[in-house]
Amino acid sequence: MDSLFHGDLTSRSGRWLAWIDSLLVDHAVLRLVWGNEGVVIPGRLYRANHPTPGRLARLARRWRLRSVINLRGATTSGSDALAREAAARLGLVFIDAPVASRTPRREDVLFLCEALRTMPEPALVHCKSGADRAGFAAAVFLLLQGAPSAVALTQLSWRHGHLRGSRTGILDALIRRYGAEAEGRLSFPDWVRAEYDEAALRRDFAPRGLASFIADRLLGRE
Repeated sequence: MDSLFHGDLTSRSGRWLAWIDSLLVDHAVLRLVWGNEGVVIPGRLYRANHPTPGRLARLARRWRLRSVINLRGATTSGSDALAREAAARLGLVFIDAPVASRTPRREDVLFLCEALRTMPEPALVHCKSGADRAGFAAAVFLLLQGAPSAVALTQLSWRHGHLRGSRTGILDALIRRYGAEAEGRLSFPDWVRAEYDEAALRRDFAPRGLASFIADRLLGRE
């Protein structure tokens, strides 16, 4: 991603650049007024958009967090650098589990499953907006706990800003495909490992133009 920040938080100018980059380039200014927080399973997993350091500290106190799962992966953005520094200061385990919001790769989904299985709890999972990848990770966590796919899909909701008709609706399609093909026969990780077909999912999913325009152009979703 484009960034004004050059990786230096030790100098005053570097820290200012990190904040400017986070607020303006990475749109954190919008996240100051809409936290998009949610409870997945009380005391175990929570979700949000990319938190600023102050909000991460407040959430850590409120939910007694022990770890953070970053679905964006390591980036050069000021948001990333500030969040990692804050997590370290708060004593939180910081886990990178990058997942694409358009056709997740098999290895990334399996890595996410393992991260969700082994993370110190309670944990916070976040992406940029808290709408798409955070909802997907929350859905996967519910599947790992034995919840039916219909229940897991409720985490991918318009209430968190997720638009199923956009290109990120392929995340819903992935969960629905598991439900149709293997639920009750294979665990979700076993299905992903043995039968998940990225090309077929991409071929069969058809986004709707208006929803994709809103998500991709107006909202600038990753």
